[in-house]
Amino acid sequence: MSATLLLARHGQTVWHAENRYAGVSEVALTSEGQDQARRLGRWAARTPLDAIWTSTVSRAIATAEPAATALNLVPKRERDLRECDFGVVEGRTLAEFAAENPEEAAAFTRDPVAHPFPGAEDPRAAAARGVAALRRIAREHDGERVLVVAHNTLLRLVLCELLSIPLGNYRRTFPVLRNTAVSELRMKEGECALLSLNVPCA
Repeated sequence: MSATLLLARHGQTVWHAENRYAGVSEVALTSEGQDQARRLGRWAARTPLDAIWTSTVSRAIATAEPAATALNLVPKRERDLRECDFGVVEGRTLAEFAAENPEEAAAFTRDPVAHPFPGAEDPRAAAARGVAALRRIAREHDGERVLVVAHNTLLRLVLCELLSIPLGNYRRTFPVLRNTAVSELRMKEGECALLSLNVPCA
């Protein structure tokens, strides 16, 4: 089994300007996010791709639509590619949370896996489901190239898990995946190689 996965974060949403945690919340793309999706579509039109997968969250689905149209492909949806649930911080900023819960915010900053936000999904479980989803996709598309549109935190956790980087370091190792930037991952049997990271699609 060998497959190339082109991982892209969804386009900018209305919560990005204030850096609010979207998580499992359904948040619409901004006009800039829609432009980013169209740029991803133009990139896809000139890139060899055999399939498109997205999370089941609407911002990822909307981001993939121009690429699907350009390639005449029907995207497949995978629930395990959805973003992490951020619990009480959904819709809020880290600064807002820290103003009310300074000790918990400091613990999260030190190690977001050992000290996730109250009510949040366990990051280890999120990493496990995300990795399992990518491995299923790779098996289904042996020898092919697949665009996968998902989410910032989920993809960073997955990259750490696949590359044997401690999960607690995901925010330091991968500070951010830019909207609709593409990271190329080669998956072969039990092995994984990161060939590029955060490459603009424009």
